[in-house]
Amino acid sequence: MSTVYDCGRQDSREAGLAAAAGAVRSGRLVVMPTDTVYGIGCDAFDSAAVRSLLQAKGRGPDMPVPVLVGSWTTVDGLTLSVPTSARLLIEAFWPGGLSIVLPHAPSLSWDLGQTRGTVMLRMPLHPVALELLREVGPMAVSSANRSGQPPAATAEQAREQLGESVPVYLDGGPSGEPVASTIVDLTGPDPLVLRVGAVPVAEVSEVLGTEVSVAE
Repeated sequence: MSTVYDCGRQDSREAGLAAAAGAVRSGRLVVMPTDTVYGIGCDAFDSAAVRSLLQAKGRGPDMPVPVLVGSWTTVDGLTLSVPTSARLLIEAFWPGGLSIVLPHAPSLSWDLGQTRGTVMLRMPLHPVALELLREVGPMAVSSANRSGQPPAATAEQAREQLGESVPVYLDGGPSGEPVASTIVDLTGPDPLVLRVGAVPVAEVSEVLGTEVSVAE
């Protein structure tokens, strides 16, 4: 049985965040608003929960799940190292619509899919998402839709696609234009934009002081 919590009302928001935190800690899934599209998420360190997330979406491990964080400093504990280019992008665009791919710390016991030793990180600009992330820690979060279907811009759209596979839905109102984050890969010798999204490539290039290529 899934429950939708209206985060526009203080009492419902508090109850929803408590229910969502409890669900994440017990290895279950939640749907939450972000500044781009609605996301389906779970504890990033719970491999069984991540498998449940992929199953709910109808997706395989060949498309690894990104990780959302609630603060800049969390990145240091999740990655092998944080290069200057990453810190510049974090300071310029976090919280916001920019995802960064970095080598993950080899000591971490997580299974986000076929990551080839990397992790995609983002800090969302949404108060509900940030409050939950700061309560439970890093979460594996993907767009709240069935694979191949349009991303959800509302909690209701997410529920129509994901149904009872998710016990807790946090309704933060419409997300606006459902634009995904821009993804910048910093694992190679030069920064590479893997996906053009909410943050223009020109702004990424300006912050890094070099023209950034876009993957074909």
